[in-house]
Amino acid sequence: MKEVGPGSVPEVSRKRSAEPGPPLKLGPERKRACWGILTSQGSWADRSPLHEAASQGRLLALHTLLTQGYQANIVTMDQVTPLHEACLSGHAACVRALIRAGANVNAATIDGVTPLFNCCAAGSAACLELLLQSGAHTHTAHTHFPSALHEACKRGNSQCVQSLLSHGADPDSELPHLGSALYVSCLHGHASCSQVLLRTGARVNVGRGDDSPLHAAVRQDSAEQAAALLQYGADVNLRDGAARRPLEVAPPGGRAQQLLQAFEASPRSLCQLCRLHIRTVIGRSRLKLLPQLPLPPLLTRYLEHR
Repeated sequence: MKEVGPGSVPEVSRKRSAEPGPPLKLGPERKRACWGILTSQGSWADRSPLHEAASQGRLLALHTLLTQGYQANIVTMDQVTPLHEACLSGHAACVRALIRAGANVNAATIDGVTPLFNCCAAGSAACLELLLQSGAHTHTAHTHFPSALHEACKRGNSQCVQSLLSHGADPDSELPHLGSALYVSCLHGHASCSQVLLRTGARVNVGRGDDSPLHAAVRQDSAEQAAALLQYGADVNLRDGAARRPLEVAPPGGRAQQLLQAFEASPRSLCQLCRLHIRTVIGRSRLKLLPQLPLPPLLTRYLEHR
């Protein structure tokens, strides 16, 4: 670490740690970590005033700096742009101003972190929509890069998940080290994100390796998530890497175990089997067209699991 003079703030490493940090908290003294960026109220030799203004949401200062000739796409040594900072802080007005000034909405840091990813880390649906409307890509360029959809599912930001999916994100997107987005959602206990993915047609039995989303849900004793997965056709007979079925990994006496025991004691209803089959025949890409079909509202809601 480089030496600093009296009264200055020591440089903080922005390298990616092994695991993403805890949920972000906004505040004047915040220090927030995510995959590629560690942002605080300090400053570094390669960090411009435009980065500071964007991070702190100082819109007037940002406009002034842009007028004075600062480039919207100025980067640090780690390829962090002011737009990354504004998105991580959830400052929609600054995001809008930077985009109008020509900021690259698909800029990536040396770790592959995009402004879109930072929006999902911060849970800022407003910033996310601005990026998506300006052409931000919903997919990752490489499988080892951070995924905005996976991050939204990990953080439980269902609005961000919905926005990404409505702009073309693949609900079945998988990363080798994380598995499917649905698996990540179940692993972290975010039922609202799981519901959004399932309604969009995410494959219910695809997890991480042999570990299914149902395995992940019942390990957390999340009966709500397990019930949703079963409604969408989760297979109770799948086995994880240790050859265990979901019932065998559920905490003894827990609600998830009771749910699975009751489910296995009685077969799926004909009503549910018909719905699953019809949705399969329709195909995931056409599920969004269900409301446009000339069907009674009751039947449309039935097919949409509502």
